[in-house]
Parts: sequence; C-alpha cells; structure tokens
Amino acid sequence: MILRAAVLAVSALAFAGPALSAETWSVTPRTVTEWKAVFGEVQSRDEVPARARIGGTIAELAVEEGDTVRAGERIASVTDEKIAFQVAAIDARLGALQSQLENAEAELSRAQTLVERGVVTRQRLEQLATSVDVTRNQIAAARAERSVVERQGEEGEVLAPADGRVLTVPVTRGAVIMAGETVAVLGSGGTFLRLAIPERHAETLKDGAAIEIGADGATTTGRLAKVYPQIRGGRVIADVEVERLDTQFVNARVLVRVPVGERQAILVPPAAVTTRAGLDFVTLAGSAGPVERTVLTGGTIRLDGTAYTEILSGLAPGDEVLLP
Repeated sequence: MILRAAVLAVSALAFAGPALSAETWSVTPRTVTEWKAVFGEVQSRDEVPARARIGGTIAELAVEEGDTVRAGERIASVTDEKIAFQVAAIDARLGALQSQLENAEAELSRAQTLVERGVVTRQRLEQLATSVDVTRNQIAAARAERSVVERQGEEGEVLAPADGRVLTVPVTRGAVIMAGETVAVLGSGGTFLRLAIPERHAETLKDGAAIEIGADGATTTGRLAKVYPQIRGGRVIADVEVERLDTQFVNARVLVRVPVGERQAILVPPAAVTTRAGLDFVTLAGSAGPVERTVLTGGTIRLDGTAYTEILSGLAPGDEVLLP
C-alpha cells in the first residue's frame, strides 16, 4: 500500500508539473462572420453583338465560338448581288448623261456664235445654258448615288465592335440575313461573378464586402461591387469583382461564400483540443489543479489568418484553458 501511494504521488507530480508551466487561453466570446454558401455565375462584363449592316447572303464566316478577336477585325462577309446590278445601272445612266452634256455644250457653243449674228435670240441662249447646267447636276447626282451604292457594298464586311471573345455565332455560311441581324456575340471587358442570394439576406449585403471564392480547389477573394435593388424570384442579384478569375467558360458556376451576418462564438486554438474514444476534451486550469472537460466542437474558423476551433458547448466565458 505504501509503494502504491508513492507511485500515485509521483504520477500526480509528473502530470501537475508541466501543467503549471503551460500557457493558458482565456475563454472570451469572439465576433465571427456568418457565411452563406451560394453558387455564382461567371458573366462577361459586356456582351456586344456584331451586326450585319446590309442584307444579303453570308459569303464568308471567319470566326467560331471561343475565338479571340480584336476591334475592327473582320468576322464575316455579307454579299448582295443586287448591288453590282445597281452600280451597272448607274454607270449606264452616267454614260447617257455624259452624251447629253456633250450635245448640250455643242448646241450652246453654236448658239453663242449665232446670237452675235442675230440668228438666235438671247432667250434661246439662256435656255441652252440652263440645259447644260441641269445635265451637269444630274451627272453629279448620279455619281453621288454610285458612291452610296459602292459604300453599301463595302459595308458587307462585318467587323468586331470591340476586343473580346466570341461567345455565340447564331448564323452559318450561306445563310440569308437582314440588315441589323446579329452575326456573332462578343464578350469583352473582362469577367465578373453574378450572385443570386435569398432575399432574407438582402439587408446584410453591403457594397465592398469581402467575398470568398472557391474555384478549382483554390480559394481567392473578391469584392461585392454592386447590389441590384430589384428582387427577382425571391432572390437579390449582386455582382462581385474578382481581380483574377481563373475560368475560361462564361456562365460557369463557382462556389462562393458571402457574409450575411455576425454572431458570438467561443474559440480556442486547435492544439487545446484532444480527442479520445470519439470524445473531445480540453484541459482547464482549476484551483485544485488541471481538470479535463468534455466539449462539443464545431468547425474551424479563421480570424485574421489564424485558424481556431469553435466550441459549441462545454466552456463558458472566463474559463482558463491550458495549452500544451
């Protein structure tokens, strides 16, 4: 019996010795952010349609979905066979007007010679001069009309309105389209995340709030740039600015954690929790020595870059937790 008591005394001293020199953690409720996990969709900042300026048949289609284009680059070519016929008709009319002008100028020249002899009146001379001016004006109008038709033919080339990536091409080569019809839709100006959050969290959403974004196993941060005032289908629409959004697909879904409130939580360093037989324990500093207490733990919470373990029950404010 004496030997057994001595062994127990030595064991108690061995256990109590390190605990007296161990650091302690004072249990104090901490304010933590409540997060809501939602899916955001990658959206192009600007979706710019490249439209045909004239009607006709698509003779050439130079892009397909996923291609990157520069502003002013040719996307497609639209041809209208009627334009060539219109140019030929105007050229024929110009030839006829030019012949009329030559004839009118010749008659005017003869009339100027005869008026000095008194054979032709000055009234007739003025009529011939007016006829020459009218013919010249008709030629100028026909040339201007020809320039307009030629310009229409040049507008058959569909050009990219901005730098970006081709999202959709709703037409095919050989298709007949009307003026103003969309040939391709470009995504330009970069990408952002669009969120649809349940309206019960609308009051907690603030512009500039930090957003955690998980994509391809990596976690990045973004900024809540804009909260739209209109609620659609019971959800608030919000946009998130991300400096480097690592995705190549528009409308791709990305897991996002949004701050929707704050609460008080009891946190301890992970090293303070030990697990035995499926139960979690922490060691408290008591007046009679270290005391183990069973606790119910929650998840891991990060504050200022440091990880903590949340204690749901088993600890109260003011407790002193011994750290190993």
